[in-house]
Amino acid sequence: MDPQPASPPAPSLQLGDIYYTLFRHKWKIILCSLTGFGAAFAIYKLMPPPYQSEARLFIRYVITEPKTALGPGRDDSVTKSPDQRGETIISSEVEIITSLDLTNQVVKNVGAEKILAKVGGGNNPGEAAGWIRKGLQVEVPARSSIIRIALQHPDNEVVQVALRELVNSYLKMHVEIHSAVGIVGDSLTQETDQLRARLAQTEDDLRKATNKAGIISLEDYKKTSGEQMAHIRQQIFDLQAQLAELTSIYNELTKGRPVEGATVAQAPAPLPREKLLAYQKIIVRLNLLRQREQELLSQFTEESPRVLELRQQLTEAEEQKTKLETEVPGLSQWRPAAPADSAPAGTANEFNAAAGMARINALQARLKTLNGQLEEIKAEAVKVDQMEVSISELRRQKELQEANYRYYTASLEQSRITEALGTGRVSNISQIQTPTPPAMDWTKTTKIIAGIAFGGIVLGLGWAFAVELFLDRTVRRSTDVERTLRLPLFLSIPKIARKRPARSRGPKPVAPANGSTTPSVQPGALPLAAPNQALMPGGSEVALNPFYETLRDRLISYFDSINLIHKPKLVAVTGLGKDTGVTTIAAGLARSFSEIGEGNVLLVDMTQGQGSAQHFHKGEPVGIEQLFNTRGSAFVQDNLYVVSESSSSERLAKGMPQRFNQLIPKLKASDFDYIIFDMPPVNQISVTPRLANFMDMMLLVLEAEKADMDIAHHASDLLAKSKSPVGVVLNKTKSYVPARLHQDREFLLGT
Repeated sequence: MDPQPASPPAPSLQLGDIYYTLFRHKWKIILCSLTGFGAAFAIYKLMPPPYQSEARLFIRYVITEPKTALGPGRDDSVTKSPDQRGETIISSEVEIITSLDLTNQVVKNVGAEKILAKVGGGNNPGEAAGWIRKGLQVEVPARSSIIRIALQHPDNEVVQVALRELVNSYLKMHVEIHSAVGIVGDSLTQETDQLRARLAQTEDDLRKATNKAGIISLEDYKKTSGEQMAHIRQQIFDLQAQLAELTSIYNELTKGRPVEGATVAQAPAPLPREKLLAYQKIIVRLNLLRQREQELLSQFTEESPRVLELRQQLTEAEEQKTKLETEVPGLSQWRPAAPADSAPAGTANEFNAAAGMARINALQARLKTLNGQLEEIKAEAVKVDQMEVSISELRRQKELQEANYRYYTASLEQSRITEALGTGRVSNISQIQTPTPPAMDWTKTTKIIAGIAFGGIVLGLGWAFAVELFLDRTVRRSTDVERTLRLPLFLSIPKIARKRPARSRGPKPVAPANGSTTPSVQPGALPLAAPNQALMPGGSEVALNPFYETLRDRLISYFDSINLIHKPKLVAVTGLGKDTGVTTIAAGLARSFSEIGEGNVLLVDMTQGQGSAQHFHKGEPVGIEQLFNTRGSAFVQDNLYVVSESSSSERLAKGMPQRFNQLIPKLKASDFDYIIFDMPPVNQISVTPRLANFMDMMLLVLEAEKADMDIAHHASDLLAKSKSPVGVVLNKTKSYVPARLHQDREFLLGT
C-alpha cells in the first residue's frame, strides 16, 4: 500500500461525523431527553393552566377633543376612522385598557376578597390588582379595528365576572377621556363671536384695498391687462414692419428726384413688359429680404445658420437684379408710378413724394400712440402690483379666520351634541363578543411543556456535539488522524472484549519488572496479548491475527511501492505512553512476518527486556549482544528471533545512538529480512526520536479515545524531523454507528 497524505480538514460536519456523534453520546442525549420529558410531565400534572374568559371590542371611530384645541385642524376633526391613523388610535385604547386606574376600578367593583379567594386569600387591593394585571392580555390583530381582551385567573368563578367589569369600566373611562374637558360651551361661544367680528373687519379691509387699486378681482385684472399688453405689442410690431417697408420704398423711389412734389416731365422709353414685371418682383423681394435680415440680426448673431441662409438668398436676388439691368439698360432708371389718386391725370409714371411722406408720418403717429397706451397699461399694472401684497395678505388672513370660524362653530355644535347625548352612551365602540364562560387555556402551558421537552433533546444534542467538537481533544477515529495529524493511517484495530484465561497446569507467568501484567510464555508458544488489550491465548488472540497480517501486507506493499529492496528492512513500533498496545502489535507483526516463510525475522525489544521479549522467553530475555555470539539462544520459533536491550535506562539514553551506529552494520550484514523494534514511548527525553533516522518505517501506535491530539501532533513532529516515513496504527477503536446506517471508514481500514 502506498499511503497518501491526508486531505485537508473538511470545512463542516459530514454525515458520518453526525452519526458518530449521535451514537457515541447516545446515553447523554437519552438522559437529557428523558429529563426534559419528565420535567414536562411534571408541569403537566402539577401546574394546571388557569381559567380564561375572552371579549372582543370593535372600534368604529374615536371622538377627538374639540374643546381642547386652539385652532382648526382638518376636515375630519370631529371623528377619525382607525384606518387613517390606526396605530395611534388603537394603541391609545390599549393603554387605557391596561392602565392601573382601570384595574383598580375592577378590583373595587368585584372585591379584593373574591379575587384573592383561591390564590392565598386576603383583602389587599394592590395584590388583587396585581393578579388582574398579571392575567390580562390585550391583543390587536394585524390590519384590524378589533381589540381582543382576555383575562386569566385560577378561580373560574372570578374570571368572567372580572372581565365583564373590566369592559364596562373601560367603556365609561373611554367616554370620560374623549369627552370635552377644559373649555366649556361658553368659552367656545365667546371665541366664535370674536372670530366672527375679526372676519368681518378683514373683509372690510380687503374691499377697501381693492377699491383703492381700482379693480374688482385681482386675478381678472391680471388676465385682462396681460391680454391688452399682448394685443398692443402685436399692433406695434405690425406697424413697425409696415413703417420699415414704406420707408424703404420711399428711399428707393426718391433717389435722384426732387424732394417736394417733383414730377417726371417726360416718360422714359417704353420697356419690355415681361422684363419690367420680373424686375419689379426682384425689387420687392430684395426689400422684404433686407427687412427680414434686420429682424434676424436683432435676435441672432451673424454666424447663425438662419442669417447665413437669408444672406445667401439676398445674394441670389442681387445677382438676378444685376442680370436684368444688364440685359435691359433702361431698367436701372425705372421707378414705380405714384398712386392713381395722388398722381395728376395723364401722367403714367409720375411719383408724388409728399403723399409717401404723409403716409409715413401717419404710421409713426399711430405707433407713438400705441406706445403711449402700452406705457399707461404698464404703469397701472405696477400700481396694482404694489397693492397686491396687501391684498394677498388680507386674503390669507380672511381664509385663516374663516377656517377658525368654521372649526369653532363645528366644535361648539359637537359640544352641544355631546352634552345632549350624555356621558353614559358610547356610540363608537361595540362589543362584538361579550366575556365568554371560563375555560382552561392550555396554549401557554402547552408551549412551556413542548419547550421543556424539546429543550431536553436540544441540551443532549448540544452536550454531545460540544464534547465531540470542543471538549474531547483525543484521537478517536481514522478521520481524526487524516484531518488533524495528516499522517497516513496503516491500520485501525478495533477494541476486542477481554476473555477470562483458561486454567493451565504450566508454570506461572513471570511479572515483568516494569509493573506490566503481561504474562510470559514458553519459548516457541504463541505470545500472549499485551496488557492494554488484555488478551489471553484463545479466541481473542486469534481475532487479532488478521489485523497483524493486514499490517504486514500493507508494509510489504508500501516498501514495494517505494522500491525499497535492501535487507533487512527496519521497522520501529512506538507509542505515546504505557499500555497503548505497542508491545502486542510489535510481537504480532514480527510473528506475522515469520509465518510467511520467506526469511528470518528479528524482534528487538528496546524497552530494557520488559516488553515484547517477555512474550517469547521465560525468565531473563536474551540480550542483543548474544545474538551475534550464540544465535540459537534468541530463536523462539520458525524464522523468528527475539532479543532485548539489556542496558540500564541511563546508559540507553546516553549511549544508544553510538551503539546503534555500531550495531546497524552488523544487523544489515545479517540474514534477517525484517527487523522489528519495540521502541519506548515518544517524548522529549525519549531515545526513540533519535533512533528514528535509522528506520525504514516508524509506526506510531495511538490508543483511540485516550491519545491526546496535541501530544500526538507533537510526537509526529518529533519523528518527522528524522526524515523517516511515519505511519499511524490506531488501536482500540470503537464503532458506535450500526453498520446498517453508516459504514464507517475506520471499519474499512481495520479489515
